Amino acid sequence: MANSEAGSSSDSARATGGEYQVFLNFRGSDTRYGFTDFLYHGLVDTGVCVFMDETELGVGEVIGENLLRAINNSKIYIPIFSQTYASSKWCLRELVHIVDNASKLESQKSIFPIFLDVEPEDIKLKTPRYSDALLEHEKKFPVEVKLWRKALAEVDEIKGWNVKKDESQATIVKLVVERVLEELELKQRLVPKHLVELHNRVKQLTELLDVNHLDVRLIGIYGMGGIGKTTIAKVN
Repeated sequence: MANSEAGSSSDSARATGGEYQVFLNFRGSDTRYGFTDFLYHGLVDTGVCVFMDETELGVGEVIGENLLRAINNSKIYIPIFSQTYASSKWCLRELVHIVDNASKLESQKSIFPIFLDVEPEDIKLKTPRYSDALLEHEKKFPVEVKLWRKALAEVDEIKGWNVKKDESQATIVKLVVERVLEELELKQRLVPKHLVELHNRVKQLTELLDVNHLDVRLIGIYGMGGIGKTTIAKVN
């Protein structure tokens, strides 16, 4: 289901010159089936083409190459800092590439950080939560850890959204989606509640579809721009 939804947004992705518009950087064990999933579908439902690693990578593909391509092609990056985010070397490696892309002089890319049940002091490495994780990484990846520290420091300076346990995640997701649409200059794909003089058209189309029939029916809707083709299709 997620693949088909993301695919339906490919036209808007091409309009901005990339395969994806938004790249989600997150720790799967913390947020994949919670906040990140809500945010992913909130964005996709409004027509935004989003990269979410497990959703978009096929079996047998090289994760590193596809992740780098997705990062390079995306216009907006949303790192979701959760409690065990810093324990993942992959999250931190992605973050370095994200910061590098957004920091280029000619870049028009943005980073929208989300702090999910963590404090600014955690990202600043002033508490054990992230600093201990980096100290552990330093035993195996001393050179990379320097880059990870720098990337965390840079992103921490960017204004984002703080999400606490007792706050409505739906409210935050709505705010993030609105900000992304504003940045991408996309109009949200919503159907008005009160449609004027559309009932007869919808009725005719429904009769043509004959949903109770067992065969497969494909109906094309064509005409000049602005007459309501997309709206009719959405209502049906």
